[in-house]
Amino acid sequence: MLNQKTLWLRTAAPVAVLALSLTACGGSGGGDSTAKSSTSKLQDDKAESSRELATGESATSPFKEDDGKVTYSVLAQKIDVGTEADTKKMVDDPAKAKGFVPAVAHVKYTHKGGSVVSSYPSVGENVEIYADGQRGTILIGAADDAPGCESDTDIENWKKGQSHVLCETYMVPKGAKELAVHWAAEDDGEPYIWKFQNS
Repeated sequence: MLNQKTLWLRTAAPVAVLALSLTACGGSGGGDSTAKSSTSKLQDDKAESSRELATGESATSPFKEDDGKVTYSVLAQKIDVGTEADTKKMVDDPAKAKGFVPAVAHVKYTHKGGSVVSSYPSVGENVEIYADGQRGTILIGAADDAPGCESDTDIENWKKGQSHVLCETYMVPKGAKELAVHWAAEDDGEPYIWKFQNS
């Protein structure tokens, strides 16, 4: 049974910080800054679309672990969506999560080279789930018990060639049509994106 004390809703601080830094880039000039801002937005849109991957397509990226730099192959396999009844069991105050359901992103990471990760890999922490373009709310501690998911606390001496499936659970609006997994090598980095239709 899940420990209710470990399950709590967390706000999207990294996203807020990123939004503030993007706003600050426009400068304080007149029409010139608007033009720069528009150009920057176009470049951002192009960069994001180029990082969108097809179902079954993996991204290869360096990532800084505590033990040193590791190159991983990253593949979002699927998103399992639960029910409102599941939500009531998973949160300590179901009233706050009314109209939301849990969505579990299953992401496979394969060590392609670099340092051996002795324990507690961090690569699975930079996952976000979006529902119809809006970021969901992460549910701490829930994914470790989901079927097909591993706990990062159980992983030791992760070497080249070995793969592990790590998961993150988010609360998303019930009835969302399109779900997306975002993974980035850094908290404020450009994410790779995999989209899934919610049937």
